[in-house]
Amino acid sequence: MDNLADTWVYLSVSPLLHLTITLVAFQGANWLFERAGRTPLLNPVMVAVLIVVGILLATGTDYATYFEGAQFVHFLLGPATVALAIPLYRQWHLVRRSALAIVVSLTTGSLTAMVSAVAIVWVLGGAPDLMVSIAPKSTTAPVAMGISEALGGLPSLTAVLVIVTGILGAMLGPILLNAMGITDWRARGFAIGTASHGIGTARALSVNETAGAFSGLAMGLNAFATALMLPVLWAGLSWAFVP
Repeated sequence: MDNLADTWVYLSVSPLLHLTITLVAFQGANWLFERAGRTPLLNPVMVAVLIVVGILLATGTDYATYFEGAQFVHFLLGPATVALAIPLYRQWHLVRRSALAIVVSLTTGSLTAMVSAVAIVWVLGGAPDLMVSIAPKSTTAPVAMGISEALGGLPSLTAVLVIVTGILGAMLGPILLNAMGITDWRARGFAIGTASHGIGTARALSVNETAGAFSGLAMGLNAFATALMLPVLWAGLSWAFVP
């Protein structure tokens, strides 16, 4: 038992351990996802997060220690995001034909995401800093956190809300789109990318390349649109919320 405890003490401070935990958790979650018939309710990201969080809580490992290993996966997010340009390039002829629909969908989707979030917090009696923290929830995390901080929100809370929004969008988005009878892969992908950023895009890309291309496009355009529109929108609304 002493040898086992000594081994754990050694491994617990090794970045390789937490990198391995992250990769194994995701592979296990993906295996479960496939075995369950790719049901959206068992989104691999959500399941992997629950597994990793459970392990960290059970072992008393703090996030800073865990991130020393997980940062290698975090680094790959940049190249992975850039790689989304490949399916977008392949589907560029469809993008050009859908230009008007893209502009209309982006504007309405981005505004709906922001206004509905602020309205929900306002109805529930939340403070202004909570409103502005949740407003960019459908934007990719780095952009959302920057917007939130600039407008007086709580970037850490925004990061959590962005992740939750992405997971819920990836889980429930396909179900809602099916219920509404939307079968066009362009529309499905763009809707999921606008609402659920990177996590939704990963889900869309795993199902159909056209959906993934339009989802990646929506993720990038929504980040740009939110960064432009939210400060203006908040300037117009904040007088009603901020004493």
